Amino acid sequence: MQLDPRGPRFAAALTTAVLVIVLATGWGWLALAQTVVFAITAADPRRGPYALLYRALIAPRLGPPAEREDAAPVRFAQLVGFVFLAVASAGYLTGAAALGLAATAFGLLAAFLNAAFGLCLGCEAYLAARRLTTRRPA
Repeated sequence: MQLDPRGPRFAAALTTAVLVIVLATGWGWLALAQTVVFAITAADPRRGPYALLYRALIAPRLGPPAEREDAAPVRFAQLVGFVFLAVASAGYLTGAAALGLAATAFGLLAAFLNAAFGLCLGCEAYLAARRLTTRRPA
C-alpha cells in the first residue's frame, strides 16, 4: 500500500496540536482519544480520522503527490505513538500525572518533528530495524 506523504505529515500537525492541549490541560480523556486515533491509523493509515480529513479537505486543493511512500513505516510509527499515548493516558487517568506528562512530551516531540520537518522518528526506526534484520547476499 502506498500513501501520499503529505497525509501523514498533516496528521502529525493535528496530533501536535492535540498533544499541546493535553500537556497544557492534563486531560487524560483527550490523551485517550488520541490513543484511539493511533490505534485506528496503525491498523490502516488510510482509515484514520486525520487521513479522512486530509483526503476530504486538503488533498482536493493540492495537486497529485510527486511521489508516494510505503505504508509500513507509517503503520509502525503509529503503533509507537499508540504505545506512548496509551502510557500517557494511563498516567493521567490514574493520577500519575508525571508519567502522563513524560509520555505525552515524547509523543509531542515525535509529532512535531514530523509535522515541522518531515522527520518521522517511528518511520526511521522501522527502516533502521529493517536494515539490521535484512540479510545481504555474501
